Amino acid sequence: MAIRPSKHIVTVRTAFFSGLLLLAPLAVTVWAFLWIIGIIGGSFRPLFDLVLPTRLQSLPFVWDVAVTIVVFGLITLFGFISHYLFGKYLLDLGERVILGIPGVSTVYNSVKQVVSTFSTQNRNLFSKVVLVQYPRPGIWSIGFLTSKTQAEAQHRLGRELWSVFVPTSPNPTSGFVLLLPPDEITELDMSVGDGMKLVISGGGVVPPFQPADAKKRSTVST
Repeated sequence: MAIRPSKHIVTVRTAFFSGLLLLAPLAVTVWAFLWIIGIIGGSFRPLFDLVLPTRLQSLPFVWDVAVTIVVFGLITLFGFISHYLFGKYLLDLGERVILGIPGVSTVYNSVKQVVSTFSTQNRNLFSKVVLVQYPRPGIWSIGFLTSKTQAEAQHRLGRELWSVFVPTSPNPTSGFVLLLPPDEITELDMSVGDGMKLVISGGGVVPPFQPADAKKRSTVST
């Protein structure tokens, strides 16, 4: 019976091109860095000759280190400038182009709203994943506890109410703000991130859960 070669065996040709693809970006980066050092080194050499003591000017190592520091600083400065000036301009320009395309603009706005909703700043507003009976008793919905602050609404009604945001699925950027008494809110152990996944997936992505008594039994058995 003939033994077929395994599909997982890497040939010399495949290994060579894989290594080439990994080394090519590094080689280009090193070449560009050395090229910039050569240009800036020649331009700044008269200035360093005035600043450095005579005994240090004859040491090539000192000069190489000085030029490398200057190049690193200039590249970093250019990166900051491009990020805060050119980067913002290009992003705004690209967004205007996308918003001008029929059909694509609707999808883009929806994705942008989802990203904005799940940004770190907005996600911190959701302190807990909860279950509430909504839109009627007997039907349970996933919500996020947003505040326990007692303000005008609670004062007018004369009772303690917590603020709960119940998002729509699969687009959680819209939803309903409910003011409910604490005894009508069931707090869950799942993280806010898992709760968001559950809402976005329409209930398809269910986070794993192990009851506390099951955890105790597994600990005792081990």
